Amino acid sequence: MNTTLPIIAQALQSDASALASLRVEAMRPSLESVGRFDPQRARNRFLQRFQPDQTWKLIRDEDLAGFFVLQQHLDHLYLDHLYVAPAFKGSGLGALVLDHIKSLALPLGLPIRLMALRDSPANRFYQAHGFRKTGETELDNFYEWCADSTRPGSSSKSDHT
Repeated sequence: MNTTLPIIAQALQSDASALASLRVEAMRPSLESVGRFDPQRARNRFLQRFQPDQTWKLIRDEDLAGFFVLQQHLDHLYLDHLYVAPAFKGSGLGALVLDHIKSLALPLGLPIRLMALRDSPANRFYQAHGFRKTGETELDNFYEWCADSTRPGSSSKSDHT
């Protein structure tokens, strides 16, 4: 396993096609398992909403290893996408990204919210990293991470002991 830290770099408009391809490749197993894999639809959905100013690519040893999309709202950060290229799965990149995003959320006092396909292994990943399930639909689960100081109604750690 490569232990080189990734470079987190702002995406450019010219990255759109490569990021869309990585998304399709990364989503394939989860979407196939629920009978919803349509590579052109997955690609088009990403490209139609692509905003480079909210997108960060992960570069490891000059390779595109993954990317994430983070949106800042008034009351939360929204992790819209987090994909790791199959060749880099299990390398800790996803955990590094979540740690990075948490470090952004803490000083802002904001929770992080996201959505994951119901039957995706991503659900276990997010739960293992402190996200709690807040809702669900037929296809998706919704999650939120809050540091103690960002939890509604929480004033101190002593409230939880």
